[in-house]
Amino acid sequence: MRYQNPSPAGDEAEPCEVLMEEKRKARSDPEGLIEGRNAVTEALRAGTAVDKVWLARGEESGPLRRIAALARSAGAVVVEADRRKLDAMSVTGAHQGVIAMTAAQKYAEVPDLLRAAEERGEAPLLVVCDEISDPHNLGAIIRSAECAGAHGVIIPKRRSAGLTAVVAKASAGALAYLPVARVPNIPALLKDLKKRGLWIYGADASGTASLYETDWTGPAALVIGAEGSGMTRLAAEQCDFLVRIPMKGSINSLNASTACAVLLYEAVRQRDGHHRTSG
Repeated sequence: MRYQNPSPAGDEAEPCEVLMEEKRKARSDPEGLIEGRNAVTEALRAGTAVDKVWLARGEESGPLRRIAALARSAGAVVVEADRRKLDAMSVTGAHQGVIAMTAAQKYAEVPDLLRAAEERGEAPLLVVCDEISDPHNLGAIIRSAECAGAHGVIIPKRRSAGLTAVVAKASAGALAYLPVARVPNIPALLKDLKKRGLWIYGADASGTASLYETDWTGPAALVIGAEGSGMTRLAAEQCDFLVRIPMKGSINSLNASTACAVLLYEAVRQRDGHHRTSG
């Protein structure tokens, strides 16, 4: 991961590489898929946690419109896709223009994460994933966040891996203990968190502050950018601090989940020391 070079990104389109990755995950993990109009409709009506629903592009039938409405009301992401792509994703070969991917866990709300910190009598420590598309990276970030005592992880609805079975497995069980919220827009979320009194720290290889010179003892949200490109420009603009990890070797970048773990554990070190001196 090069957690630098912020680049603008929208919140509506789903890039081809993300869809291809989801196709690969779906074929390797077919138990997470629900195919067909009746099956998807009944799953949504039954309250099954659904991460994403793909609908055949250009098919405006009543049943598909109703499924889209049900999915959106349940908080699932609805994506239009070419029928040939649905054919490639399908395990049964009878998707009828709709495929759903279940979520390994229901999504929390952002206030739930802040409430968890309050109940523990701690300053909030959140991890915000800005377009982490690799499910293994997202799972590893969730694992590191839970181990470090963070109060939750936040991901965007678009351009991000969701809480699939692959993510749950990569989290090594941490997903069962750590709430994950999903929001429509990361820059808007960061604005809201700042209004709630949190400081926003963005991981950036060209940041002006070293992680060891940064004060992590207060209410904090750590933003981890996408693999390769780093934070989006709009997210970076909302950060109060851009924090770098000193690099002593020949390679000047870290994997997203590794960078997240390094930064979180400096926060743990400082917070433990602050608690001992003030207690």
